[in-house]
Amino acid sequence: MRPEENKLLTEQAYINGKWKSGSKSFSVINPATEKVIAEVADFGVKEVTQAIKAADTALPHWQKKTAYERSDILTKWYFLIHKNQDALTELMTLECGKPIQESIGELSYGASFILWYAEEGKRAYGDTIPSPNPSNRIVTIRQGIGVVAAITPWNFPLAMITRKVAPALAAGCTVVLRPASQTPLTALALAKLGEEAGFPAGVLNVVTGKDSAGMGEELSTNQLIRKVSFTGSTAVGRTLMEYAAASIKKISLELGGNAPFIVFDDANVDAAVKGAIAAKYRNSGQTCVAANRFFVQDGIFKEFSTKLAKAVKDLKTGNGLKKEVQVGPLINKSGLEKVIEHVNDAVEKGAKVLTGGKPMKGLFYEPTVLIDVSPEAKLASEETFGPVSSLFRFKTEEEAIDMANHTEFGLAAYFYSQDIHRCWRVAEKIESGMVGINSGMVSTACAPFGGVKQSGIGREGSKYGLEEFMEIKYLCFGGN
Repeated sequence: MRPEENKLLTEQAYINGKWKSGSKSFSVINPATEKVIAEVADFGVKEVTQAIKAADTALPHWQKKTAYERSDILTKWYFLIHKNQDALTELMTLECGKPIQESIGELSYGASFILWYAEEGKRAYGDTIPSPNPSNRIVTIRQGIGVVAAITPWNFPLAMITRKVAPALAAGCTVVLRPASQTPLTALALAKLGEEAGFPAGVLNVVTGKDSAGMGEELSTNQLIRKVSFTGSTAVGRTLMEYAAASIKKISLELGGNAPFIVFDDANVDAAVKGAIAAKYRNSGQTCVAANRFFVQDGIFKEFSTKLAKAVKDLKTGNGLKKEVQVGPLINKSGLEKVIEHVNDAVEKGAKVLTGGKPMKGLFYEPTVLIDVSPEAKLASEETFGPVSSLFRFKTEEEAIDMANHTEFGLAAYFYSQDIHRCWRVAEKIESGMVGINSGMVSTACAPFGGVKQSGIGREGSKYGLEEFMEIKYLCFGGN
């Protein structure tokens, strides 16, 4: 199917229930071919402000609906997404480059948040509290916080949206979504399906544009916005947090990571290799929870590194629309250049290349395994965001924990061990919001996703994800 034949492809933004073209447009590029897929409306601060006003106008009507009525619409949205799987997954692969099988997995994962919150919204319980005054009654209720700004990244163009928008809508909030300019097509397709599902005008708005700084500032400073939910870099998150502080907005930040992947000498090595492939090479390593630093105990270092290098060498790289492809391109030239810089720096500082280690044609980079990486290498402290595994040796459990925690980030961590006592010890000592124990995949709709330290604040997914979009109101009933 050619891009222009995709029934969900639209180049217009969606504001207050209307599809809008701009006087300017920007190109959406397929990173696998570096060809233009579409020319999308290039809006800015003015249109963001319009969308915020539309969301504020729509808020009372949406809040007035029962949780069951909102659930019905969300459930229709969920089924429409699955019904249109082929068109949606093609758009995802075209605009972000990930293999089609990963896009199919993302659709299932992303849609699961909608169904989860369609049900969880019915369980936004309050409490009755014993009063010290016999004449009074104390009750708490939960209410949606108001208009929400959602700012999403390019690496998961569907799931990063549903993980924010679904709980916000289920809570009774309205949303202004600003998707990444690299991947706006999936967001617009979701809006089209949301319209078909029955979202009233203004409840979900999608504003596309290249002015990320101006749009982000408006979304985090406008007085009508009561909650900002952002996924992206720590640097940008810090700026948005400063903006939001002026009006004391509630804010959730899912930021950068530098995930450790520890393999102890009592691990099942084959299982650890399989987990490493999932944790590192999914989406070409371009995920915030990707394993970035591999710490392998001396006793199994040779076995693990050899088996990992063989598995990585066998990975098929290419255009994600081909079903056999497992590793796609980097998102853009700057992403590729960062990977090249990190690998070259590591090699200059003594690292050895077991497999890969070179850029390919276009925006592709060979899936790579490096050993004997210096702690001084950029790979040790910076998020590479590419298909590169950097292996470090360790001797003791305490040393591994210290190395893993030696970072300002704390989003995800992984380790492999068959000692149940060690599993508990290490999991409790690792400074990370999420820990995969004998698993390279941790994300699911029913579990809380988020980090500690400079990897962010707040949680997405699970019952806690709904609470992020609600306020607790205390009601005191006085007696006569």
